[in-house]
Amino acid sequence: MSTMKQFVLVLLGLLYFNATQAELRNTKHSTKITSIKKWEVIDITFKADVKNKDPFQIKFFAEFTNPDGKLQTVPGFYNGDNTWLLRFSAAVAGNWTYETHSEIKALNGKKGKLLVHQEALQAQKGAIVLNEEKPTHFFYENGDPYFLMAFECDWLYALDYHNEEALPKTEHLLNLLNENGFNQVVMNVFSYDVSWKKDEKLKNYPEHEYGAPKDIFPFLGNNEKPDYSSLNVEFFKKLDRTISLMHDKNIVSHLMIYVWNKLVAWPEMNSDADNMYYDYVVKRYGAFPNVMWDVSKEALYYGRADDNYILERIKRLREANAFNRLVTVHDYGFCKRHSDSVDFISRQDWTYSLYNNMLEDHNQYKTKPVFNIEHGGYEDAPYEVFVGSYIKPETCLRRNYQCIFAGVYSTYYWQAASWNVVIYNPYEQSEAFIKPKFEYFKYMTDLFAKYNFSEFTPTPWHNQSGYCLKSDDTYLFYVPMDSYQFRGEFLFKENSSITFQWMNTLSGEYSELVEVSKKQDFESPWYGKADAVLIIKTKKK
Repeated sequence: MSTMKQFVLVLLGLLYFNATQAELRNTKHSTKITSIKKWEVIDITFKADVKNKDPFQIKFFAEFTNPDGKLQTVPGFYNGDNTWLLRFSAAVAGNWTYETHSEIKALNGKKGKLLVHQEALQAQKGAIVLNEEKPTHFFYENGDPYFLMAFECDWLYALDYHNEEALPKTEHLLNLLNENGFNQVVMNVFSYDVSWKKDEKLKNYPEHEYGAPKDIFPFLGNNEKPDYSSLNVEFFKKLDRTISLMHDKNIVSHLMIYVWNKLVAWPEMNSDADNMYYDYVVKRYGAFPNVMWDVSKEALYYGRADDNYILERIKRLREANAFNRLVTVHDYGFCKRHSDSVDFISRQDWTYSLYNNMLEDHNQYKTKPVFNIEHGGYEDAPYEVFVGSYIKPETCLRRNYQCIFAGVYSTYYWQAASWNVVIYNPYEQSEAFIKPKFEYFKYMTDLFAKYNFSEFTPTPWHNQSGYCLKSDDTYLFYVPMDSYQFRGEFLFKENSSITFQWMNTLSGEYSELVEVSKKQDFESPWYGKADAVLIIKTKKK
């Protein structure tokens, strides 16, 4: 091999290594000005030996002052090896200052300066926020609409846990999600294993099994022999890499702090260990603009927690939620009873009447978004992992469209990625392996990139043989493949002409754009083959 080829290979290797490290920017505390970009996450490090004291119980925080003089209290946290971190990001450009406060002399009274540039990091748009003018929709901090399309992957934390150098598996999967329109991952801080029977075929492919890790645990010890006396800082350093890589790729982490049905050996509720873990997670990950909080997956389903416990957890979270990240609970009953305590409603609904139920929620909760976090559609995969009510890809896709046309947001599940089984590179598997239909969601999200979802409202009185969304001059009709004909008489009563076009939900193909001024019915070019979206723009008389 020539010297030049060797040089190129080494260079490419270094570029790949750096790209998949997802390392956070780190700077030692100094009186000098540190420059960062908007929404860039930075760790400011401090050294302090607390001797015989429990470092996880030490109070350490800083008061940051923004360019307008507004104070923001940011909690610090212990990072092992006598090192403490203030993790920070900012949405406001300009000169910031901070001063630390602690009972530990070496951590108290330290002053610093930050210059936050107007330029955003890697075209970041900021955290996900609510909008008073359009309260049922999500937006980025920069004002752009956020069309939430989530992907469940509970074991994402584990993919590259044992790779000390890089995150190639996580990188590969996140790239696939990006390419296909997914902009959020519903994930756990930690999951251990599943209680249901596992597919025998998994024994032939152990590389796809991430359940029951023997040496991964957020506390000392492991899940079988937990030691709740202290947290495992190395676990969280590994999770940092995952959340940071997601941030680099503009993918939101819908971070579920607890999960009750994945066999985790949690400490007793409200115990010192429970509080230590919970507070630490909030302190450590709150600065990431791409984090949305979820107290617990299926928070009240398994008889462990009750409303009072979850309410206390929310209160506790908000007190440390320095960056005001959105908060929800994966439990519809709780959200209904305590809608004022959550920033958006989360619902799990496997019923056949999904559209009607989600439309009812959209109409009931007029001051916040509704998110269908689980609709019972778990797309077919090479292994039978957990079978819901629907596994056919086209049926699962339709259920996502039913949510969207009801005015709410939705989540996609593939059985070989959502739980303990994770095939991070499905399209590189042999032909015998069932491949997911990720591309269906690229076509969906591309559609709503063209037609801003936040401008549309469900219009059920125009549903007829499908579902209707309407903006000022545009109608979107979701037309199932078995709907032979769509009648749109009302369109010609108020308009001098219309243009119409069809979109195939399975191929992303668009039909020719046609303008008409005389009343007619509409027949999908993919009748009997694929559900379609009929796009109609009107011109008033």
